[in-house]
Amino acid sequence: MAASQPTDSPDASAVEVELPTGPSRPAFFMAVAAGIILVVFIAILATSDGEAGFARSPLISKPAPLILGDSIDGSTFDLDAERGRWVVVNFFSTTCVPCIEEHPELVAFDEEYSASGDASVVSIAFSDTSTNVRDFFATNGGDWAVLAEDTGRYAISYGVAAVPETYLVAPSGIVTSKFIGGVTKVDIESEIARLTGSAAAS
Repeated sequence: MAASQPTDSPDASAVEVELPTGPSRPAFFMAVAAGIILVVFIAILATSDGEAGFARSPLISKPAPLILGDSIDGSTFDLDAERGRWVVVNFFSTTCVPCIEEHPELVAFDEEYSASGDASVVSIAFSDTSTNVRDFFATNGGDWAVLAEDTGRYAISYGVAAVPETYLVAPSGIVTSKFIGGVTKVDIESEIARLTGSAAAS
């Protein structure tokens, strides 16, 4: 019988990729998956400009989750007690640049609407310390309730993934809107005006 002739096809064994076997194999695939997730996350951060935008949330059109706790000034904040006026629920961190940039906007909003009772603001620290939060407000102003301890439960109930995130709660206690990124006074006023069909938050 004649010897088989060589072909132009490469030997299959020459192109096989040898994957790790044994105990290291699961670790290999976990490392690859973690690397992919990290690349995607970095890409998102790189393209984010920190400006506010609307986001979907399963909380929209539903009663706002409970917020009841001690503020850094020693008072107690209860979201249910705020019925009858709009409430801006702001999740922030003192080390978050968009949070720092949006803070004067929240101060301006609170100064205009809290006195009349039309709206109020509550800030909830996200992965921060009470000391940092107190120092931040002492330096940058802001005369509203600020929750800085045991706040992880609120982040979970509101589905907060990253800060800043801001929720708008109607006088009825229903969540109407979610902002991601730094929010402005005009952003909040415009949304209230849209929801009420009026030209002003009041």
